Amino acid sequence: MEGEINNLVMVWITVVASLCYCHTIGNIITSGTTRLIPILPVILVFLVLPLNLRTIFLGGTISFFVAWLANFKLLLFAYGKGPLSSNNPLLPLPLFHFITLASFPIKILDNPINKQKKSLTNYAIKALIFSTIIPVQQNKSYIIYPKVFLSIYFIYIYTFLEIMLATVAALVRATLGVELEPHFEEPYLSTSLQDFWGRRWNLMASDSLRSTVYIPVRTIMSRWIGRKWAPVPAVIPTFMVSGIIHEFIFYNLGRSKPTWEVTLFFVVHGICLAAEIAVKKAINRKWRLPPLVTGSMALAFVMTTVLWLFMPDLMRLEIDVKAHREMIEFLESIKMTRY
Repeated sequence: MEGEINNLVMVWITVVASLCYCHTIGNIITSGTTRLIPILPVILVFLVLPLNLRTIFLGGTISFFVAWLANFKLLLFAYGKGPLSSNNPLLPLPLFHFITLASFPIKILDNPINKQKKSLTNYAIKALIFSTIIPVQQNKSYIIYPKVFLSIYFIYIYTFLEIMLATVAALVRATLGVELEPHFEEPYLSTSLQDFWGRRWNLMASDSLRSTVYIPVRTIMSRWIGRKWAPVPAVIPTFMVSGIIHEFIFYNLGRSKPTWEVTLFFVVHGICLAAEIAVKKAINRKWRLPPLVTGSMALAFVMTTVLWLFMPDLMRLEIDVKAHREMIEFLESIKMTRY
């Protein structure tokens, strides 16, 4: 674990130094392809940085924070867009703000006045749920049905992501003194697939894909089939890119050859979401099913495909065993520091 912490420090030093370079490039080169070219080496470096880490929690976190989100933000920054670009080209973001916004999965909230904050009780309940992961892992042989264990572990992944991202956001909020957009909006309350993926599940990831893939494809398709129907074909390549990114993260977690099941998971959801959008555009609003019905159908579909494609591919990497071992080592290291 000590060697892994040293590797993590070197990774973050590389990230900060690279972002300082990108900030300088932004100040001397105008947005466009001419800015993208000198930034491309940083994007390549960020892609390989997670390979320096072997643990699930640290390697997975750097894969998400840096190799995915930071790279997508830099792609947008190259063209003068996204959270790293100032609204005033003559007044770029301060270096500290630039590094913070690029390094972490955060986005400044445009209208914080009307935004309701989640209660501490909400997070406490989720933390309590996640705290049962160790005893459940130790006694998983007593769980008769494997699908039940996969369902429970998927809930652990969701609660861990929400707690971790909320903790990071709280630290950044206290440092920068700004309100940030939430990462999750209670996805179990979704009323449709569109609501689940677009407004409730992992919103920083959705925002990065929307800005870099969905909007450009939709703009191109609107020239061919009009603005009304352009969102339908734009959804599918967006989910394909998401699938490929998840394959990359899975590789960093397990260092094993991809099976492409997780890509199929996202392609299936992309096709079904495109169909949902098309149906909504084609039929009158009064003929739509009640949100309770469509929400139940959407969540059932999500869980069915998660248990069919997503979780088996993840568990093939023995993610549960590795995560359990890392948590035990972490708890033991805390005990050693106390005595």
